[in-house]
Amino acid sequence: MRARLALAASATTVELREVKLSAKPDAMLALSPKATVPVLLMPDGTVIEESIDIMRRTLARNDPEGWLDRDDPDLIAINDGRFKHDLDRYKYPERHGSNSDAHRASGLTFLLLLEERLANAPHLCGDKRGLADAAIIPFVRQFASVDQHWFVAQPLDRVRHWLSTYLASTLFDAIMVRLPPWSPLDQPKAVDWLR
Repeated sequence: MRARLALAASATTVELREVKLSAKPDAMLALSPKATVPVLLMPDGTVIEESIDIMRRTLARNDPEGWLDRDDPDLIAINDGRFKHDLDRYKYPERHGSNSDAHRASGLTFLLLLEERLANAPHLCGDKRGLADAAIIPFVRQFASVDQHWFVAQPLDRVRHWLSTYLASTLFDAIMVRLPPWSPLDQPKAVDWLR
């Protein structure tokens, strides 16, 4: 989702291929043996396998909103490390053999850090949305959806407002395009996100 946000914000036209993770196509596995999504194949043959790298690469090419000026690598590293670890174990305790309540409590510490950060501005790095927001929002969205009643009861008014504003945006709406799972026989489907 965050890779799509950066692709859309940078007005990058892509051929989007929806992948069913339980039936990964051979073409994807040939490009990326680690077999995770997203995977971006650049016109020059370069393969980018990490969503944050896709974000930074596409925005380096075209960044009309100045997202790269509102980056916070340290905050994103906490999100991608400890918070994602807690999210996975809170959301899928049976898969990880984990105590979901303990991981929810640990994840809340990161959300409280965001709440504190949002006391100074409507976005994580100032008055306008930026890379830090787009890199973190999809994970907060997942965390909030595990138990919405619990999430609403937490002292996270600013985080909830930040999240709901993003989810109501034209940009977010544009990236939520749903396609059937891709097959090698399919015709290419170019996506011009905001047009």
